Amino acid sequence: MTADTPGMPLDADGGTRPKLMSFDVFGTLVSVRDGSYGAFQAILTEAGARDVDVHAFWEHWEHRNIAHYWEPYRRYREICELSLAETLDRFHVRASPKQIERYFDAFSGFALYDDVTRTLDRLARGHRLAIVSNIDDDLLALTPLKRNFDLVCTAERARGYKPDGTLFRYLIDQAGVTKDRIFHSGQSQFTDLVGAKPLGLTVAWINRRRVLLDDSVPRPDYIFPDIASLTALVA
Repeated sequence: MTADTPGMPLDADGGTRPKLMSFDVFGTLVSVRDGSYGAFQAILTEAGARDVDVHAFWEHWEHRNIAHYWEPYRRYREICELSLAETLDRFHVRASPKQIERYFDAFSGFALYDDVTRTLDRLARGHRLAIVSNIDDDLLALTPLKRNFDLVCTAERARGYKPDGTLFRYLIDQAGVTKDRIFHSGQSQFTDLVGAKPLGLTVAWINRRRVLLDDSVPRPDYIFPDIASLTALVA
């Protein structure tokens, strides 16, 4: 177990043992980058932009998505298309932002990380499980999560996204437990940490990509390289 920040003793008395464990989906449970690079590479290749690094292109597109999450609510599909238009412009690529459909078409082929099924099966024996995702319901339905969850929180249902707290407030309202009994795990420091920590939620940052924690974001309670590490924490 790696706990760079001590956080709460989850097995202590006084209401700190979690009853609901919530998870970000894309990047935490599902390998979204590896699953969607091919779609973005196809957009670049068709536009004759073979010299553009697809990884840099994808990261800029995701950065624009996060920026738009702070704005008045619009569907995730619309945000993705807008962000693609901005990214095409940034990299001087001539293509239609409607090509974002290639990304949406990839959802059914996304893969779970290797530790997900066994970890969630184990955690489900003693906890209710929830997902909290900046996504539209129809795209989530296409995603092969291979299990049902006790609570599903999407941007479409909350009419807002993680970083400004809207989606986490929806989680808290729907959880059926006090927020000190909710334990959230997510990979995005700029949405999961920024959105959840100011509301007082206990948060594990799942740093699968081994990136540096930005100085501008709230500190997580725990830092783990995967979700399998959670089982030792809450056993």
